[in-house]
Amino acid sequence: MLPRLEYIKQLRTKLGITQRKLAAQVGISASMVNQIETGRCKPSYETAKKIFEFLNSLEGKSAMKAADICSRILVSVQKIESIHDAISKMRDHSISQLPVFEDGIVVGILSEDRLAKTIAESNNKNLSDMSIASVMEPPPPIVDVSTPAKALIPLVRFSKCVLVSETGNVIGVITLTDTLKMVE
Repeated sequence: MLPRLEYIKQLRTKLGITQRKLAAQVGISASMVNQIETGRCKPSYETAKKIFEFLNSLEGKSAMKAADICSRILVSVQKIESIHDAISKMRDHSISQLPVFEDGIVVGILSEDRLAKTIAESNNKNLSDMSIASVMEPPPPIVDVSTPAKALIPLVRFSKCVLVSETGNVIGVITLTDTLKMVE
Protein backbone atom coordinates (compact mmCIF):
# COMPACT_ATOMS: atom_id res chain seq x y z
CA MET A 1 0.00 0.00 0.00
CA LEU A 2 1.34 3.41 -0.95
CA PRO A 3 1.20 6.59 1.12
CA ARG A 4 -1.44 9.19 0.29
CA LEU A 5 -0.74 11.29 -2.81
CA GLU A 6 -0.87 14.48 -0.72
CA TYR A 7 2.47 13.48 0.79
CA ILE A 8 4.30 13.77 -2.53
CA LYS A 9 4.57 17.56 -2.45
CA GLN A 10 5.34 17.56 1.25
CA LEU A 11 8.17 15.07 0.89
CA ARG A 12 9.48 16.62 -2.33
CA THR A 13 9.74 20.10 -0.80
CA LYS A 14 11.25 18.74 2.42
CA LEU A 15 13.99 17.13 0.34
CA GLY A 16 14.49 20.27 -1.76
CA ILE A 17 13.64 18.56 -5.06
CA THR A 18 12.03 20.52 -7.88
CA GLN A 19 9.03 19.22 -9.80
CA ARG A 20 11.23 19.11 -12.88
CA LYS A 21 13.88 16.93 -11.22
CA LEU A 22 11.25 14.57 -9.80
CA ALA A 23 9.61 14.30 -13.20
CA ALA A 24 12.92 13.53 -14.93
CA GLN A 25 13.79 10.83 -12.40
CA VAL A 26 10.39 9.15 -12.64
CA GLY A 27 9.94 9.52 -16.40
CA ILE A 28 6.92 11.84 -16.50
CA SER A 29 6.48 15.52 -17.32
CA ALA A 30 6.87 18.32 -14.80
CA SER A 31 3.33 19.37 -15.65
CA MET A 32 2.12 15.89 -14.66
CA VAL A 33 3.90 16.21 -11.28
CA ASN A 34 2.19 19.57 -10.81
CA GLN A 35 -1.23 18.06 -11.63
CA ILE A 36 -0.65 15.16 -9.22
CA GLU A 37 0.40 17.50 -6.42
CA THR A 38 -2.59 19.80 -6.90
CA GLY A 39 -5.00 16.86 -7.06
CA ARG A 40 -6.12 17.54 -10.64
CA CYS A 41 -4.87 14.16 -11.83
CA LYS A 42 -4.46 10.71 -10.31
CA PRO A 43 -1.34 8.83 -11.46
CA SER A 44 -1.32 5.13 -12.24
CA TYR A 45 -0.27 2.85 -9.43
CA GLU A 46 3.09 2.23 -11.15
CA THR A 47 3.81 5.96 -11.53
CA ALA A 48 2.87 6.67 -7.92
CA LYS A 49 5.07 3.77 -6.82
CA LYS A 50 8.04 5.14 -8.80
CA ILE A 51 7.54 8.59 -7.27
CA PHE A 52 7.46 7.29 -3.71
CA GLU A 53 10.38 4.92 -4.26
CA PHE A 54 12.51 7.78 -5.61
CA LEU A 55 11.55 10.17 -2.81
CA ASN A 56 12.06 7.51 -0.14
CA SER A 57 15.51 6.66 -1.51
CA LEU A 58 16.50 10.31 -1.22
CA GLU A 59 15.01 10.59 2.23
CA GLY A 60 17.08 7.62 3.37
CA LYS A 61 20.25 9.28 2.11
CA SER A 62 19.50 12.58 3.79
CA ALA A 63 18.08 11.21 7.03
CA MET A 64 20.08 11.86 10.18
CA LYS A 65 22.29 9.09 11.44
CA ALA A 66 23.51 8.22 14.93
CA ALA A 67 26.78 10.05 14.20
CA ASP A 68 24.84 13.27 13.50
CA ILE A 69 23.16 13.45 16.90
CA CYS A 70 25.55 11.75 19.32
CA SER A 71 27.56 13.65 21.90
CA ARG A 72 31.17 12.92 21.07
CA ILE A 73 32.41 13.96 24.48
CA LEU A 74 32.20 10.59 26.17
CA VAL A 75 32.70 10.79 29.91
CA SER A 76 33.16 7.34 31.37
CA VAL A 77 34.58 5.46 34.34
CA GLN A 78 36.69 2.37 34.69
CA LYS A 79 35.24 -0.53 36.63
CA ILE A 80 38.03 -0.23 39.23
CA GLU A 81 37.37 3.46 40.01
CA SER A 82 35.60 4.49 43.19
CA ILE A 83 31.97 5.50 43.44
CA HIS A 84 33.15 8.89 44.72
CA ASP A 85 35.15 9.41 41.50
CA ALA A 86 32.07 8.52 39.46
CA ILE A 87 29.84 10.91 41.40
CA SER A 88 32.40 13.69 40.97
CA LYS A 89 32.50 13.13 37.20
CA MET A 90 28.71 13.16 37.02
CA ARG A 91 28.54 16.41 38.96
CA ASP A 92 31.41 18.09 37.08
CA HIS A 93 29.92 17.27 33.67
CA SER A 94 26.22 17.57 34.62
CA ILE A 95 25.42 14.09 33.36
CA SER A 96 23.11 11.43 34.74
CA GLN A 97 24.90 8.28 33.63
CA LEU A 98 28.36 6.99 32.92
CA PRO A 99 29.40 4.05 30.77
CA VAL A 100 31.65 1.68 32.71
CA PHE A 101 34.69 0.27 30.89
CA GLU A 102 37.11 -2.52 31.67
CA ASP A 103 40.11 -3.04 29.40
CA GLY A 104 38.53 -0.88 26.69
CA ILE A 105 35.25 -2.83 26.66
CA VAL A 106 31.89 -1.50 27.90
CA VAL A 107 30.84 -3.68 30.84
CA GLY A 108 28.02 -1.64 32.35
CA ILE A 109 26.45 1.71 33.06
CA LEU A 110 26.28 3.71 36.25
CA SER A 111 23.20 5.91 36.56
CA GLU A 112 22.21 8.54 39.09
CA ASP A 113 18.95 6.62 39.63
CA ARG A 114 20.90 3.51 40.63
CA LEU A 115 23.26 5.54 42.84
CA ALA A 116 20.33 7.23 44.62
CA LYS A 117 18.70 3.84 45.22
CA THR A 118 21.99 2.43 46.53
CA ILE A 119 22.47 5.39 48.88
CA ALA A 120 18.89 5.08 50.16
CA GLU A 121 19.31 1.34 50.79
CA SER A 122 22.86 1.51 52.17
CA ASN A 123 21.79 1.81 55.85
CA ASN A 124 24.69 4.13 56.64
CA LYS A 125 27.31 1.89 54.97
CA ASN A 126 30.31 3.80 53.78
CA LEU A 127 30.01 4.38 50.01
CA SER A 128 33.77 4.40 49.67
CA ASP A 129 33.74 0.69 50.55
CA MET A 130 31.47 -0.06 47.58
CA SER A 131 32.78 -0.72 44.10
CA ILE A 132 31.34 0.51 40.84
CA ALA A 133 30.91 -3.12 39.86
CA SER A 134 28.49 -3.63 42.76
CA VAL A 135 26.16 -0.82 41.67
CA MET A 136 26.50 -0.71 37.89
CA GLU A 137 23.73 -1.93 35.63
CA PRO A 138 24.07 -3.95 32.40
CA PRO A 139 25.67 -2.03 29.51
CA PRO A 140 23.46 0.05 27.24
CA PRO A 141 22.96 -0.89 23.58
CA ILE A 142 25.78 -0.03 21.19
CA VAL A 143 24.92 1.03 17.63
CA ASP A 144 27.00 1.89 14.59
CA VAL A 145 27.45 5.53 13.50
CA SER A 146 25.39 4.84 10.37
CA THR A 147 22.25 3.71 12.25
CA PRO A 148 19.26 5.92 11.31
CA ALA A 149 18.60 8.33 14.16
CA LYS A 150 14.83 7.84 14.01
CA ALA A 151 15.30 4.15 14.78
CA LEU A 152 17.08 5.06 18.02
CA ILE A 153 14.25 6.95 19.73
CA PRO A 154 12.46 3.86 21.13
CA LEU A 155 15.80 2.35 22.11
CA VAL A 156 16.90 5.48 23.99
CA ARG A 157 13.53 5.78 25.71
CA PHE A 158 13.86 2.20 26.95
CA SER A 159 17.51 2.16 27.95
CA LYS A 160 18.06 5.88 28.80
CA CYS A 161 21.13 6.06 26.54
CA VAL A 162 22.77 4.38 23.56
CA LEU A 163 26.48 4.23 22.88
CA VAL A 164 27.70 4.92 19.35
CA SER A 165 30.62 3.04 17.85
CA GLU A 166 32.74 3.44 14.76
CA THR A 167 34.91 0.55 13.60
CA GLY A 168 34.38 -1.17 16.94
CA ASN A 169 35.40 1.80 19.13
CA VAL A 170 32.84 3.65 21.25
CA ILE A 171 33.00 7.29 20.13
CA GLY A 172 29.88 8.86 21.61
CA VAL A 173 26.63 8.60 23.48
CA ILE A 174 23.02 9.43 22.64
CA THR A 175 20.60 10.40 25.40
CA LEU A 176 16.99 11.54 25.23
CA THR A 177 18.20 15.13 25.03
CA ASP A 178 20.33 14.29 21.98
CA THR A 179 17.28 12.94 20.15
CA LEU A 180 15.83 16.48 20.23
CA LYS A 181 18.49 17.43 17.65
CA MET A 182 16.29 15.69 15.07
CA VAL A 183 13.56 18.30 15.46
CA GLU A 184 13.70 20.64 12.48
